[in-house]
Amino acid sequence: MANKCKHHLTVYLFLFLVILSGPTYARFIALRSSPDLLSDGVHLTLNRFAAETSTCDETYGFLPCTTSVLGNIFLIAVYGFLMFISAKLLSNGSELLLEILGPGIIGGLFLPILGALPDAMLILVSGLSGSTDTAQSQVSVGMGLLAGSTVMLLTVIWGSCVIVGKCDLVDSVAQDAQDTKGFSLTESGVSTDIWTSYAARMMVISVIPFLVVQIPQLLNSTSGRHLAVLIGLIVSFILLIAYCLFQVLQPWIQRRKLAYVRHKHVILGFLKQRALERLLKEDGNPDTETIGKLFTATDTDHDEEISDIELRALIVGIQFEEIIDLDFDDAVDKIMKDFDTSRNNKIDMPEFVDGISKWLHKIKRGAARNAGRYSMTNFFDNFREETKREKDLLDLGGQSDEVNEGGENSKWTTIKAVLLLLLGTIIAAAFADPLVDAVDNFSDATSIPAFFISFIALPLATNSSEAVSAIIFASRDKRKTASLTFSELYGAATMNNVLCLSVFLALVYIRGLTWDFSAEVLVILIVCLVMGLLGSFRTHYPLWTSILAILLYPFSLALIYVLDYVLGWS
Repeated sequence: MANKCKHHLTVYLFLFLVILSGPTYARFIALRSSPDLLSDGVHLTLNRFAAETSTCDETYGFLPCTTSVLGNIFLIAVYGFLMFISAKLLSNGSELLLEILGPGIIGGLFLPILGALPDAMLILVSGLSGSTDTAQSQVSVGMGLLAGSTVMLLTVIWGSCVIVGKCDLVDSVAQDAQDTKGFSLTESGVSTDIWTSYAARMMVISVIPFLVVQIPQLLNSTSGRHLAVLIGLIVSFILLIAYCLFQVLQPWIQRRKLAYVRHKHVILGFLKQRALERLLKEDGNPDTETIGKLFTATDTDHDEEISDIELRALIVGIQFEEIIDLDFDDAVDKIMKDFDTSRNNKIDMPEFVDGISKWLHKIKRGAARNAGRYSMTNFFDNFREETKREKDLLDLGGQSDEVNEGGENSKWTTIKAVLLLLLGTIIAAAFADPLVDAVDNFSDATSIPAFFISFIALPLATNSSEAVSAIIFASRDKRKTASLTFSELYGAATMNNVLCLSVFLALVYIRGLTWDFSAEVLVILIVCLVMGLLGSFRTHYPLWTSILAILLYPFSLALIYVLDYVLGWS
């Protein structure tokens, strides 16, 4: 703790000195003669000092600025480090708040927005101040950050997570903490749950606003560009609301889907122990006579009704593995709810026969989807394997939406979370503008396009905390941690495509700027579609996918350079 405090004190003292230092300008003293020069042999009249003409504007009137290359590199590093601190504070505060309040509104709405706040703030200030010409020049910094952040998340960071988290792949499933295949491109990798695939699909959908804004360019029209920006802004904002709504409802959706799959396990366990073939006729239809005998055997008190006590005794006697993760009360409730249509907490003969028949038809339908044709000998096994796979993909264990109820500790943790979020927001708001100015000045000093500087450098500041956390989390070699890691990466890219793009489009529309980013949009579309479709239709990523992902990063840079500076798209 002491070392940590010393570290923060050193950082704050350093920043204080930087802020106080301010810019220093040198002037040359020139002694010039003049026809009006008067002298008494002792005194001379001197011309005024000749001053440098190359200056820069101090942000807020006191933050340091410079026109030199090394000076701007230093300022970009300092302001970038501050944005990294901001992102770290926001991330830590969000996680603390999530621990206290649980998922739902906090986890689904505030966390994604706060995670994208530093990027959104940089994009906003890139075109907010100055004249329209200045804003048009600096707005390329915002587009560079938007494109660079998304591309880095889905290429370098995504690929690195596959490499550090790789395990042996057996039947397309990663074996936790088992890495004996080395760097096999096909037999080593990671696997995730089905929710990661859903996150990838949502990211693919989130690129729609980019397509909308590009329609006038595709049609070679200049008159409709401003309108296209407005429509793209509306679509992007709608997708942002829809994504946040899904995040809010996701815990409920996940519980419902998981409950449904577990219910199918109850069906499987019950029917398997009852000798399934004896419950069916030769034509595959339910044998009501045999089902009736099963009812009689279960009705131990012979009152022609099965009570919850008798049903519980039946389940305890079966001890089937399919509901080993459920308590018996849950299993009894599920069966009773399915069979007791009269809602009197008892199951009579017609209800029992009807319930068993529905279960049998459900198994046949599920097996037919996988097997392609009906078979008396294998449809039960097919349905059983399908159900096990569904449960495995939905629930990797340990995912919980419990809320921490720690009394006094909870109160102080909440205060700490709010302070971290407030401090992170203040730092992001204060130092986004000087960082953009430093990038713009560095671009002027080196003649390197500001887009490439922001594409490469700024995501290192705003995404570094997220990148380190993702890679460390993925390195635990667990399917659960891999699922969470890749879901977070897809979610962060989605927020870039909806929240950050909404801010950017609003800026372009309100300031009346020109939308001329065809090459950048093309790169975002290629990366998002390739990596999104890769994650949408598979739940395992062999090692070769990391090579594909990482190579997309230099490909993106090269493509933008060729399109903008060789073919002249910009």
